[in-house]
Amino acid sequence: MAGKQTSLDEQVNKYAPLVKRIAYHMMARLPASVEADDLIQVGLIGLMDAVSRFDGTQGAQFESYATQRIRGSMLDELREADWLPRHVRQKSRQIEAAIHRLEQRNGKPPSEQEISAEMGLAIDQYQSMLGDVKCSQLLYYEDFSDEDSASFLERYLVDGSNDPLAVLEDGGFRDSLVAAIHHLPERERSMMGMYYEQDMNLKEIGVVLGVSESRVCQLHSQAVARLRAQLKIWKD
Repeated sequence: MAGKQTSLDEQVNKYAPLVKRIAYHMMARLPASVEADDLIQVGLIGLMDAVSRFDGTQGAQFESYATQRIRGSMLDELREADWLPRHVRQKSRQIEAAIHRLEQRNGKPPSEQEISAEMGLAIDQYQSMLGDVKCSQLLYYEDFSDEDSASFLERYLVDGSNDPLAVLEDGGFRDSLVAAIHHLPERERSMMGMYYEQDMNLKEIGVVLGVSESRVCQLHSQAVARLRAQLKIWKD
């Protein structure tokens, strides 16, 4: 029994940096109210669960298996905590609506100055709002239901006809998403590629682009708002 416990401890210590890496990568898309230490704590629980459950005879690589368990534990914790405050969703939608109006009016992606003017904000106020909504997602569950009548957990128990995953799997949606990504301004398109395809963190992207980490965060929020504006037809 002691030998088994020692082996478990060794595995946990070996893969603890993986937990931190996943946690800090998630933090880039979460509001400041979420503590990295809280994610790391639940991620370690997921790691211990992975160590105890892993069956090497199935041919799966442990790190891939552990990553799924760790990420799943963190997402479960975030969902239970309703990590996306309503005021953040409202700010995100305000930016998205302004971008949509400008694109419909001018037929091209608006600049930050145009968006801030459309919203009646100074550029620094608009950029501060972008920082506030850094947790922006491509699709929210409440895009598919009435958020005034459904709790957070209830929004995760929608029926199949109202399932965001079904939308994501739709070929037409994928085509529209690809077109929307190509429609992004070059710097934002490059930033999204580095973040989602090359798995670079915000600091690394900032070095490449020659801007601060917080500025990369703003660009990410703005890019997601542009994509949501482009994909509005899929949410209506």
